[in-house]
Amino acid sequence: MRRVILDCDPGIDDALALMLAVSSPELEILGITTVSGNVPAKTGAANARKVLKHMERLDIPVYIGESVPLKVKYTDAMDTHGRDGLGESFLPEVSGEYPEKSGVEFLEETLERERTSIIALGPMTNLAKVFQKKPELIHQVEELVSMGGSFKSHGNCSPVAEYNYWCDPHGAAVCYDLFASAGKKIKMIGLDVTRKIVLTPNILEYILRLDKENGEFIRKITGFYMDFHWEYEGIVGCVINDPLAVAYFLDPSMCSGFDSFTAVETEGISRGQTVVDSMNFWRKEANSHILTETDEKKFMSFFLSRILKKEDGSRWKEEELSLLQKL
Repeated sequence: MRRVILDCDPGIDDALALMLAVSSPELEILGITTVSGNVPAKTGAANARKVLKHMERLDIPVYIGESVPLKVKYTDAMDTHGRDGLGESFLPEVSGEYPEKSGVEFLEETLERERTSIIALGPMTNLAKVFQKKPELIHQVEELVSMGGSFKSHGNCSPVAEYNYWCDPHGAAVCYDLFASAGKKIKMIGLDVTRKIVLTPNILEYILRLDKENGEFIRKITGFYMDFHWEYEGIVGCVINDPLAVAYFLDPSMCSGFDSFTAVETEGISRGQTVVDSMNFWRKEANSHILTETDEKKFMSFFLSRILKKEDGSRWKEEELSLLQKL
């Protein structure tokens, strides 16, 4: 099993990513840390617990992280994810106290104790706080997969920027700069690959037929998201970015790309843009692995085989989901 911390801002697609992660026996999830992004960090923590309750995994602790970006004013994405962050499903709150440690404290103490991987599904504020204070802890990160940024695809909150990095550009810039200094690479799952992962109405209906319980949960939280994508992007369905980052962590053959030095712009109209030096103009050692290609049908088969249950409680197998090739 691989020890991992999920740093996220749930968020509809974060919720789907959490469903995938907790359904994957290869992962030992040490904890979930939340950060203000799609929704404020406290709301994200409550949403993470709602997902964990649905998946019967409330044994996983949830730590509330940073409430504001390093320098810029916080701008949520509730226009995209709904007032509650879960598509205005308004699922019941899960009772219970949160750990006294903050998300940053948990990350720092865990990395001081053991080598751990991190899947970052939101703005990188928590990670920047940890690594600014103790840059040596970067060497304790076995692997960092970040859903964020874009190489050649257009942005989703500006002409050039992906939301997570736009929300806290200084946090992302700190992480990429410090990983460069440490001689390590961030694996960037950006819009070039995540835009290909679309949950369509046909696939959702397929999910409902195979697993009514999980299907109804997914339908509740994605309806608002589908409406948003149709109104603003003309997409039938919704782009589910974050589950691809988890899938890639579990199976690196899910995506392919190249090593490069990457910098994050923090100011002006290019705020949050990832400047990928694919032609090696700067002659700097790579601090990132940029994913540019993915097989969306392979992903969807993998994703559903992990989260969907048969009536006897067993999981569907990828080869049993062959109908997906026609959807």
